[in-house]
Amino acid sequence: MATQITLPRLGQGMESGVIVRWLKAEGDAVVKGEPLYELDTEKVTQEVEAEADGVLLKILQQEGADVPVGETIGMIGAEGEALPEGAAPSAPAAAAPSEPAPTVSQPVSAPATPAASAAVVTSATAAPAVAATPARPAGGRVKASPLAKRMAKERGIDLAAVQSTGPDGRIVAEDVERSAAGDAPGVTPAFSVPSVAPGAEAPAVQTVEFTAMRRTIARRMSEAWQAPHFQVSLTADVGRMIDLRKILVDATPEGGVRPTYSDVITRLVAVGLTRHPALNAHFAGDAVHQYAPANIGIAIAVEGGLVVPVIPACERRPVTEIAAARADLVERSRTGKLRAEDFEGGTFTISNLGMYGIERFMAVINPPQVAILAVGSIEERVVVDDGEIVVRPRMEMTLSCDHRAVDGAQGAEFLRTVKQLVEEPGLAL
Repeated sequence: MATQITLPRLGQGMESGVIVRWLKAEGDAVVKGEPLYELDTEKVTQEVEAEADGVLLKILQQEGADVPVGETIGMIGAEGEALPEGAAPSAPAAAAPSEPAPTVSQPVSAPATPAASAAVVTSATAAPAVAATPARPAGGRVKASPLAKRMAKERGIDLAAVQSTGPDGRIVAEDVERSAAGDAPGVTPAFSVPSVAPGAEAPAVQTVEFTAMRRTIARRMSEAWQAPHFQVSLTADVGRMIDLRKILVDATPEGGVRPTYSDVITRLVAVGLTRHPALNAHFAGDAVHQYAPANIGIAIAVEGGLVVPVIPACERRPVTEIAAARADLVERSRTGKLRAEDFEGGTFTISNLGMYGIERFMAVINPPQVAILAVGSIEERVVVDDGEIVVRPRMEMTLSCDHRAVDGAQGAEFLRTVKQLVEEPGLAL
């Protein structure tokens, strides 16, 4: 009997996903456990494995489709097996124009990684590039992906007035975005610029459409800014931390991962969180959930956005182990190989821009977490030490807190503890 391939829920809060690419074609043999297709969620693009052996009998959702969790996207069965009654046919791929037309550029397929480039609008001529369908058939209900429904609710948009471009007339997130901007599907916005002939001067303005990652970042930052932030800052002497890192680097075996200052800071912050559990917490409306393990998210810049994978239980890991975990996350984030579980369970976040020469900055909280630490560069500065003018390595740290869950004194006490640990790492033992 044929097995249905349904869109899985790959993380808490996931409501839908975009099929980036099928790795098998109809009629190909499939082995349970091998990659079957690539799925783009709000957090990550990853390969999804087949759950049965057999032949890929039918693809029911094509590449680029925004599909709700639990919906059937394909069928696996024995070679030559008839499809069960009611199985929907594959949606035909959109026909490419026979010659270049001055319309909105449409992606051929979704990006293979969350850092992929966005499509660029290249024309000001209104010509239909996507066939729009009425949002609500006569006497029927509005069909929309869960993400589109949530976006419409947040923005006060009536889904019945939104034109759909998704499969089977379903409204997808991009349709809600267009409706919010006042653009009709397949029609170039008024602020777009004409295409330019080869050798001509480039347009003064280019419109870059948001990728799924960029849309998620925009939405998450809007949610984060609803929290009443406050910041506390201080400067620490990092001479002893520099010495510790040198010892760790010298002790690293050949071929091993050399610990960075960020790795040392992650370990010290984790120890600080165990002493100040109010900062190692999630805001939950009328309650705060405090956690025992310090599961620290590391902000990593990738092409086209930012990801924050998590290193769990940092308070129990030596610096060398944190370094290995961080190196693995960085490598996989830049090659698009992060998994949904890499983002789960974070209780605190560190954002370090010191490698860019940034001395100080204020980071935005990563909800539902209640705090985030911004770490600046290490700078040689002239200071007064015991009545003498000396040059010392100094580093600025700024803690942003959600004032609904954390008071100023709590934030100050935690940051003071982190400073003490940075200036004397032996106190973390």
